Amino acid sequence: MGQETVYNIFGYVASIGMILGYLPQAIATIRTRNTDGIAVPTFLMMAIGAFAFVVQGLLHKDGIIWSMVITNAVTTTCSCLIFAIKIHNSWKKK
Repeated sequence: MGQETVYNIFGYVASIGMILGYLPQAIATIRTRNTDGIAVPTFLMMAIGAFAFVVQGLLHKDGIIWSMVITNAVTTTCSCLIFAIKIHNSWKKK
C-alpha cells in the first residue's frame, strides 16, 4: 500500500469521524432551535475555520482534497445555520 493510499484512507477516516461527531449535535440544535448553551464566538469561528479548510482543500497543489472539502462544507453549513439561529434567538429575547 502506497503512501498516497494511506494518506487518503486517513483523510476519509478523519472526515467520517468529524462528521459523525459533529453532525448529531448540529442537527439536534437546528431541529430544536435551542441555542441557550452555545457561545456565539465558538460557532462563528467554527464556520470561518471550516470555510478556510474548504478553500484550502480546493486549492491544494496536487488536486482537490475531497475528504477535506466535503467534511468542512458540512461543518461550515451547519455552523452558519446554528450561528444564525443563535443570533435570531438572542435578538428575539430582547
